[in-house]
Amino acid sequence: MMSSIPKIESSGFGLDKNKRIGKFRKRLLLKCKSQLFEKGWLFFLVGFLLGRAVILTEVSPFAVAFLATIWFVDRAKALPTMLAILVGSVSYSFTHSLFLIMAMTVFIFLAAIFKNKESQQILVPLFVFLSTILSRVFLYSFQNQLTSYEWVLLAIEGVLGTVLVLIFMQSIPLISPKRYKSTLKNEEIVCMIILIASILTGTIGWEIYGASIEQVFSRYFVLLFAFVGGAAIGSTVGVVAGLILSLASVANLYQMSLLAFSGLLGGLLKEGKKIGVAIGLLVGTFLIGIYGSSSELIPSLIESLIAITLFFLTPASWSNRISRYIPGTEEYTHEQERYLQKVRNVTAKRVEQFSGVFHALSKSFDTTELYAVDEAEKRRETDYFLSQVTERTCQSCFMKDRCWQKEFDSTYSLMEEMKDDMEDGNAPNHKVIREFENHCVKSKKVIDVMREEITLFEANRKLRQQVMESKRLVADQLQGVSEVMGDFAKEILKERQNNEIQEEQMIQGLKAMGIELEKLDIYSLEKGNVDIEMKVSFYNYHGEGPKLIAPVLSDILSEMVVVKQEDISPFPNGTSYLAFGSAREFVVTTGAANAAKDGGFISGDSYTTIELGAGKYAMAISDGMGNGKRAREESVETLRLLQQILQTGIPEKVAIKSINSILSLRTTDEMFATLDLAVIDLHNAFVQFLKIGSTPSFIKRGEDVIKIEASNLPIGIIQDFDVDIVSEQLMSEDLLIMMSDGIFDGPMHVENTDMWMKRKLREIATDDPQEIADLLLEEVIRTKSGTIDDDMTVLVAKVNKNKPKWASVPMYHTKAL
Repeated sequence: MMSSIPKIESSGFGLDKNKRIGKFRKRLLLKCKSQLFEKGWLFFLVGFLLGRAVILTEVSPFAVAFLATIWFVDRAKALPTMLAILVGSVSYSFTHSLFLIMAMTVFIFLAAIFKNKESQQILVPLFVFLSTILSRVFLYSFQNQLTSYEWVLLAIEGVLGTVLVLIFMQSIPLISPKRYKSTLKNEEIVCMIILIASILTGTIGWEIYGASIEQVFSRYFVLLFAFVGGAAIGSTVGVVAGLILSLASVANLYQMSLLAFSGLLGGLLKEGKKIGVAIGLLVGTFLIGIYGSSSELIPSLIESLIAITLFFLTPASWSNRISRYIPGTEEYTHEQERYLQKVRNVTAKRVEQFSGVFHALSKSFDTTELYAVDEAEKRRETDYFLSQVTERTCQSCFMKDRCWQKEFDSTYSLMEEMKDDMEDGNAPNHKVIREFENHCVKSKKVIDVMREEITLFEANRKLRQQVMESKRLVADQLQGVSEVMGDFAKEILKERQNNEIQEEQMIQGLKAMGIELEKLDIYSLEKGNVDIEMKVSFYNYHGEGPKLIAPVLSDILSEMVVVKQEDISPFPNGTSYLAFGSAREFVVTTGAANAAKDGGFISGDSYTTIELGAGKYAMAISDGMGNGKRAREESVETLRLLQQILQTGIPEKVAIKSINSILSLRTTDEMFATLDLAVIDLHNAFVQFLKIGSTPSFIKRGEDVIKIEASNLPIGIIQDFDVDIVSEQLMSEDLLIMMSDGIFDGPMHVENTDMWMKRKLREIATDDPQEIADLLLEEVIRTKSGTIDDDMTVLVAKVNKNKPKWASVPMYHTKAL
């Protein structure tokens, strides 16, 4: 036991030590970050190196451009930057430092004079051009007369300084720790590379064991960017860095080819990780080095090896952080996906919150429990009623104390019995009246007052009932909105599901047919709700989506799958997007025929067919009261509201009650309309009928004709009504016939319209919906000798089992012999 004690203490100490080391590293990184960025040591280092940067032996456009950028971006760091540039220039040469002192002084003078002017982004580059030109002209003229070559150099220096200001304005903000930028543009990447190459120019002449510092770091950055961004970014870094370094030193001219070629090779070999990129640099170094002397090859190899060593020592977190900002990289894609996921989560959360608010509002308006009035509530109503009666009769009676104090129970029970009889619309019971007359000295007056008060009592009760019904309607509407928003939140959070077995089957099945998938996302494999997205490369698309891929998926998932959406690339071998989903088990074809009264152009009947979400299909007929333009407006308005509400996903019953409420409350004019609605579920052919003041509908199944009817008043007449829903199960090849009253009540001299309509439907030989609608309308008009006494509309739908154009393709797995 004693030997185990030191081990426990040692283990605990090790854990504490690891925690302390981790915290120490974190504090050290934060401290370094604070020193570099917040206290400006990074800008001081950059300013020092740019103060030494010279190209074409005597042109120095970098320092003043950098100072101008710092003045524009963060003016508080302008003075430390000037000191850093001055120190760097002094370390290079006295003449160079004198030029930069003059140029920076002129720039600060001009910038201070015009600091309150607008368009600083235009004025600052102009000030750099003037300060550079004026200072260089002064120095050249002080030494001797300017030659044409010197005029060209100072012009080049001024233009380069102006251009570099615009470049540094793009690149300097990118290294700020406070920025947030989800991606970098190609221009910003190039500007950053120019800034890095300009900084490296300040290290020309520095060597470590014969290796040039600028060459080591330029190759290091080529390796890093080739590893992060691939061949395009790597070669770009090589060209830009090599070009700027070659301007600083003609001896580095061949280095541009080495860096560019190495960046290209490294980017192409990035699949081999860091080793592949390093091999690209070594191959580039050997290939370019063989064109020079053997004495230059060895130092060049040493520089490449040092750069490779630094590259391998670079933490993976650094390269991953850089990759997040370069389009096309895997880290960038993951960063975008994380950002989109965060946006989706926030949006879904807000939608869920709104759904919760509407649900809470629905609960607050819900008065369902109030419909079952309890005994206490009835007692309170009776007490209130009797108090109103006694106030007008018993208060001035000299027998009040005897009736309501000594004989309270008998007085209350007698008046309550009479109130109950009056409430039911009957006269009070004679026996009760005789007992009350013997009990009360003012019985006749009390009975008369009770008859008066009962009318007000019933009116108040009816008003309360209407308020309760209105609250219930509002509660249903709010609950419907809450459910729609809740479903929408779930749709937003649609996530890629992990279905490894089916995914492997899909990949192998399509691969066996010569289709290579670039990306496969399975969101749902629920029966009837399949949701699959994929990206595929086709050399020349010939409809492989619906012809090959969808049938293969249908065989694997054992249900019919079709293409919901496709976005085909117009280029050979381009990436095409395909989305697949469950096909509907049933399809509906419709036909319609109508005629206006007296053969007019404006019919009071309107009809519509609506493709709803979640695999539902709706058919509706509305008949406005009367005929002509007014009736047309009523029916059109009813169907317009119906379509808009149903397409939001609100249940049909709530939608119809909402339409009734809108039409009954929005105007004092009478505006009534019937509504005949049938909603067919395309997954199972189950149909629900909602008939509001409409005529019966019929289902024709072979020789059988089934009548569907319900009794409800037309929409808009009363505010509160119950919607009767009639449900039926349709079969494949069934015909559904809906009609307005002009068709159903139209036949002349027909006593039993139901039997006549069923007989006519049986006699129709065709099963085409449009032909049936035309024949039925024509038959009704014929019975009236060609006259049209009312608006007529007939809507016919045929339900069929969905048969795909392309059959499923079975996948056979054979064993190798």
